[in-house]
Amino acid sequence: MRTLCRLALIGAVVLAIGCERTPQPAGALRLAVIPKGTTHVFWKSVEAGAKKAGQEEQVQIIWKGPLTENDAAQQIALVEQFATEGVSGIVLAPLDANSLRRPVQQAMARKVPVVIYDSGLSGEPGKDFVSFVATDNRKGGTLAGEELVRLLGGKGKVVLLRYNVGSASTDEREKGFLEVMAKYPGIVMLEKDRYGGATVGEAQKNAENLLDKLKECDGIFCPNESSTLGMLNALKANGLAGKKKFVGFDATPALVTALKAGEVQALVAQNPTHMGYTAVKTMVRHLRGEKVEPVIDTGCELVTLENLDTPKIKAMVEQ
Repeated sequence: MRTLCRLALIGAVVLAIGCERTPQPAGALRLAVIPKGTTHVFWKSVEAGAKKAGQEEQVQIIWKGPLTENDAAQQIALVEQFATEGVSGIVLAPLDANSLRRPVQQAMARKVPVVIYDSGLSGEPGKDFVSFVATDNRKGGTLAGEELVRLLGGKGKVVLLRYNVGSASTDEREKGFLEVMAKYPGIVMLEKDRYGGATVGEAQKNAENLLDKLKECDGIFCPNESSTLGMLNALKANGLAGKKKFVGFDATPALVTALKAGEVQALVAQNPTHMGYTAVKTMVRHLRGEKVEPVIDTGCELVTLENLDTPKIKAMVEQ
């Protein structure tokens, strides 16, 4: 009787464990979607888009990435792990354009295709990896630069707080921004080489290390969610919020609130939900033998207090 009870208990446990996974049709595609990090609001929106596409296509989405955006070693390990496990494909936002190249090459050699999204990877889209799905980051930086110049009337002292070394997406935004600044003789760059770091806390600390320049400057640009939030916190802590022309990147709820409060004058909004959705859809199309574009622009828009309530902008910021 005890033996029968034990067998019944074991069977119940096995059944319960089996129920934790969503049943997949025989031969269903399994896609590993790897973000740069899992903390920022941006990545939660990407995840929502990726999973929506997965549901529509009836494919299994495995969402896994580093906690913070400074752990390229974990990303490398994840790419290697998923390639070895033999997932149908990998959808990756690389933390570093160079260090992730080799594991991606190895995955492709194992016949595990890779779609790159959000941030670029060294190599040729359509050849070294299936496709690159992202914001036109140079354009995003250009939009930010043009708006800051407009806000400053074409002259003033400016601080750029960069994001993190090795991040291709923000490198492009910073380049686009600086290209605009260089066109205006009346613009003086007080700071253009300081990095904020991977987290909001690091960005705030590094922004506060620039306090003398922040007091002196007229305008500020930060190229992503964490650097913008960190800078905003530093300005608030030192009584400077709303006293400088400040253009940030990414339209998270906290940053939109700051825009409404006059603490930020403009934001460049990406479409992270659409990005995650499109990256997964692109991989599925490739796996089903359809031709895909090597580069897909998921769009960005300048958000200001004046256009915040327009349908197009509302659709981007209320994700």
